[in-house]
Amino acid sequence: MEKQYFNLMQFFEGYVRNYRRMNLSHLHNRSMFTKREIDYFATLGEMLGFDAFVEDSKFDKTKGRSRPMDLSWWKWDARFDDENFLYLALHLERENVWNKDVETIEKLFSQTEEAYIPHNVIGIQFIESAERIDYINNLILQKNKTQKSNTMMIYRYYDTEFDLERVCAYSFTPMGLSEVRTAICNQDQSSCWYMCFDEEFAPFQNNKDSVHSMSVRI
Repeated sequence: MEKQYFNLMQFFEGYVRNYRRMNLSHLHNRSMFTKREIDYFATLGEMLGFDAFVEDSKFDKTKGRSRPMDLSWWKWDARFDDENFLYLALHLERENVWNKDVETIEKLFSQTEEAYIPHNVIGIQFIESAERIDYINNLILQKNKTQKSNTMMIYRYYDTEFDLERVCAYSFTPMGLSEVRTAICNQDQSSCWYMCFDEEFAPFQNNKDSVHSMSVRI
């Protein structure tokens, strides 16, 4: 079946603009952040007509066993097959631990059965610093030569200069890197977390020369 690709940057825009609605505050632990974000994408998938499964699994040929998927979207249509899903529309992984970034990529691009190759892939990965992005992106480009998924990686890391989180989304087609967007994640006056794009963050507009600019690297 021909692969069905999403506009993943549109998904990122919704993720940024709706982050405040997740009602996450300084009182929540990291596990709750993971749960709320995965639940957000699960609800999105269901609204788009897919069957969404949290903690799904797929077989990893390299390891010889099944490995978990944080979230999957499956396409079901009884007009074409009333016993099996038509395809795996999306595989999403979210990882808080920055030194598990390579493991996250291995999960998203594992060698698996044909029916479990995802048409679209999203990774939300905390990293130690921006310097790690090129390494992970090159790993994705290498692995996606075989898998050929539509891919978006969302990198999050702490910016000491501005005392906030940087959120950088890289979109890949099977041909390579296609688009980059950047945002910030910070707490508002009520200590709840929100996101907004760099170009919408007022302190950046007042100090443009100091803002870290992300460049597209292919």
